Amino acid sequence: MTKDGLEKSKSEISISSPGKNHPKKTKILAVGDLHGDERIVKKLVKQAEDEKVDLVILAGDITFAERPIKNIIGPFVNAGKKVLLIPGNHESVATIDFFAEVYQNTQSIHGYSFIHKNIGVFGAGGADIGIHKMSDSEIYNLLKKGNENIKNLEKKIMVTHMHPRGTKSELSGFKGSEAVRKAIEKFQPDVAIFAHIHETAGTEDLIGKTRAINVSRKGVVFEV
Repeated sequence: MTKDGLEKSKSEISISSPGKNHPKKTKILAVGDLHGDERIVKKLVKQAEDEKVDLVILAGDITFAERPIKNIIGPFVNAGKKVLLIPGNHESVATIDFFAEVYQNTQSIHGYSFIHKNIGVFGAGGADIGIHKMSDSEIYNLLKKGNENIKNLEKKIMVTHMHPRGTKSELSGFKGSEAVRKAIEKFQPDVAIFAHIHETAGTEDLIGKTRAINVSRKGVVFEV
């Protein structure tokens, strides 16, 4: 699979492990639904620095209806953090690709994957509502594509904007995605993170062996 010859360079980037027998755990800060809020970002950047996280994952809705943003992605990059992105329902795929091109050490994983040590991270953004709708079949196919390059790795993290069907996030009244649930059950990531539903931020479910975490505006730090 290629994307204008960029698939290998963008989806198979790796960072060397300090030791095969005793690999250091990777610490990740994941958050979504920032909607251009600089105040939240300032707090999260401090948390990322204080807790010495290795990766920052932004799970969609970085903007508010495509409005210009500042001091949202840059502060994480300036703090020396690798940033992985997917679109939500408030920005287009083109906007996320633009961010990944403009900001150094930043990468879109919308239909792609990223490798850090023994961990593969893959994702798909979008949602079934909003100004940038995406169908369940599109979301599943993008997740399948992203998983392909990392399916044999020891550990995996799946990132979506939509919440899975049958999780606590449905207490909001919004049904989750069948495609996201199907992808979790089929690809069996160690952790699945998502956003979209602000009211249930911080809730967690167990789907098979997978920890399914709604990170939303709360932001969650976890180790893999």
